[in-house]
Amino acid sequence: MSAPARPLRIVLADDERMVRTALRAILGAEPDLEVVGEAETGAEAVSVIRELRPDVVLMDVRMPQIDGIRATEQVLATMTEPPRVIVVTTFENDSYVYDALRAGASGFLLKRSGAEELVSAVRLVARSDSLLFPAAVRALAAEYAGARTARDAAAALRARLSEREAAVLHLMATGLSNVEIADRLAVGPATVKTHVAGVLAKLGVRDRTQAVIAAYECGFVTPG
Repeated sequence: MSAPARPLRIVLADDERMVRTALRAILGAEPDLEVVGEAETGAEAVSVIRELRPDVVLMDVRMPQIDGIRATEQVLATMTEPPRVIVVTTFENDSYVYDALRAGASGFLLKRSGAEELVSAVRLVARSDSLLFPAAVRALAAEYAGARTARDAAAALRARLSEREAAVLHLMATGLSNVEIADRLAVGPATVKTHVAGVLAKLGVRDRTQAVIAAYECGFVTPG
C-alpha cells in the first residue's frame, strides 16, 4: 500500500494580518493543504520562502520594503527549486499583475475570491497543467504586451519550435489543459506533456503562464 501524498506546503505573504488569518483558516481546513509560514513584508517573504521551501506562495502584490513583484523575482532567481507563486491582488486588470506574471508568478488571485476558488487555485497552480484564469491572463497580455513586442521575434520563436510544439503553444495560450490539448490534437496526454516541456525549454521559462506571456510579447500569439 503506497503512502499518502504529503500536503501541499504554503506560505502566505501579505502585510494585512486579517488577510493572512482568513487565508490560513480557509486553506488549513483542507486535508491536502498546509500553511507552513507567513510574512508581512516582501523582504520577509523572501527570507521565509528560502527557509521553508514551500510548494506554493500566495504573494500580495503591494507590500512594504519590496513589493510582491521584486520578491517573486528574488525567490525565482536564487532558489534551485522555487515554489509556484500566486499573486494576490485587488484589481485583475492591473499592470502590477502583468509585471508579476512576467517576473515569474504562475498566476494571480483576486482578494475577493471565495474559499472554493482560492483552494482550487492553489491546487491547480501546484499541478501546473493548465492556466489559472486563462481568460484574464489573455486579457492582461493583450493589453500590456503590445508595447513590448520585439521586431521579428515571432518569426524567431516560430523557427525554434517544431510544428507540433507551435500548435501546442497556441492551444496553451487559449487556456486548454494537457488533457484538452491531447483531445484536440488526437494524441495522448503524455505526448502533450513532452511537447509542453519542449516549449518551456526552448522559451527558457519555467511554466505555461510564462510561456503564454512570452508568446504574446513576441507576437507569436495575437489578441482576438
